[in-house]
Amino acid sequence: MKKWIVLLVISLLPFTTMSAEAKGKEVYIALGDSLAAGQTPYRAIDAGYTDLIAQELTRSNQLALYSKALAFPGYTTADVLSTVRTKEAKELLKNATLVTISVGANDLLRLVQVNPSNGSVAYQKVPVDFALNSARKNVEEIIKEVKVIAPKAKVYVMGYYFAYPHVHESQQEGVRKELDTLHTILKAEAEANGATFISVAEIFEAQAKELLPNAADVHPSLEGYRLMANAFFSQYNKGLQVYPYELPAPNPLTFEQLINKEKKDSKSPVSKIEGLDHYLSLTELKAYI
Repeated sequence: MKKWIVLLVISLLPFTTMSAEAKGKEVYIALGDSLAAGQTPYRAIDAGYTDLIAQELTRSNQLALYSKALAFPGYTTADVLSTVRTKEAKELLKNATLVTISVGANDLLRLVQVNPSNGSVAYQKVPVDFALNSARKNVEEIIKEVKVIAPKAKVYVMGYYFAYPHVHESQQEGVRKELDTLHTILKAEAEANGATFISVAEIFEAQAKELLPNAADVHPSLEGYRLMANAFFSQYNKGLQVYPYELPAPNPLTFEQLINKEKKDSKSPVSKIEGLDHYLSLTELKAYI
């Protein structure tokens, strides 16, 4: 079903004008999970770090095209790898000069049980170890395939923050270690395969509870996304950054509103895609990244 959604969004993109518009400027394609998509702490989609990167590149007259059509909430490394291998994704990526990748957290977080009411967190070590090893293999393949499909692209792999600052401190140690292992994997695979790793864990730590305002959700506020965008710019171009006064006004859309907007704007008969609206129902999505 996720593939149908990717195909739907990609079908709305202006491929025919990409090459002409892109000359001398960045063609920025965002890959990954809900952080790349811009999911809010309250189960909606709004501006995320990828949108803020695109906004800043536009402001500095460095952007030709931007798309986050290959990012979707809940995507695991296997989902992203499968998506990258589709004909439609290859068509979108082939002219990319800049690619960011947010992937890996869902491989781990889907195995973590959190109870916000009592601040507890639990997981089983063996399944987590297996999932992280699979993530390592998939991340390597994702980067390699992106580099082949988009040979002109600079590739950046985004790190993650600690997702559970609201649970009791006595409950945090184990899952912190697992997230640290994920960060180690992402950094190692990025560096081994010609990509750049962007660490964000440190910048979140001092104000984690404020940046992740919903104890029952792992997604950051717009300020959190701003910090992520600036972490990217610290590696991409230190002369660029997003200031607080540049943040767009909140404009959250539920998944239902988002898909209805695409239907209205598109000439394609997207309403005939069986099961699409049900899949996009927020009641069916868990609080993964």
